[in-house]
Amino acid sequence: MKIAEIKNLLPHRYPFLLIDRVLELGPNKIKCLKNVTVNEEFFNGHFPREPIMPGVLQVEALAQAGCLLYIDEHKINPEDYTVVFSAINNCKFRRPVVPGDQLILEVEITGIKRQFITMRSVASVDGQVTCQLDATAALIPNDK
Repeated sequence: MKIAEIKNLLPHRYPFLLIDRVLELGPNKIKCLKNVTVNEEFFNGHFPREPIMPGVLQVEALAQAGCLLYIDEHKINPEDYTVVFSAINNCKFRRPVVPGDQLILEVEITGIKRQFITMRSVASVDGQVTCQLDATAALIPNDK
């Protein structure tokens, strides 16, 4: 899945759309790519002398990947629903993400109960884990 299709499914836009491409999409699993460039807005203020991608943005990128997976797999109309975090658990940051890195985002849906989706997520660069977490998201109907 390339950026045009991603933008059809996610409501996020620059500078907050944090997925550049879907590399793999299968039953309950997705693998996405975020190219981290020195031109990212957050690098202007997040340690300009030693720029690193904020951990919270890695978490958001994983959330967007999980949202893409759920919306695509369950044929959810993004105009009718929004997927939002309801819990983040066991979040750990293992190594910094810096300009020039290709951040790989892998999310697996581990359960669905009513409008709640549980996921296990891992972000990595060059095979090294940068961030990992378990999360729960909720499917919220949009007001018409």
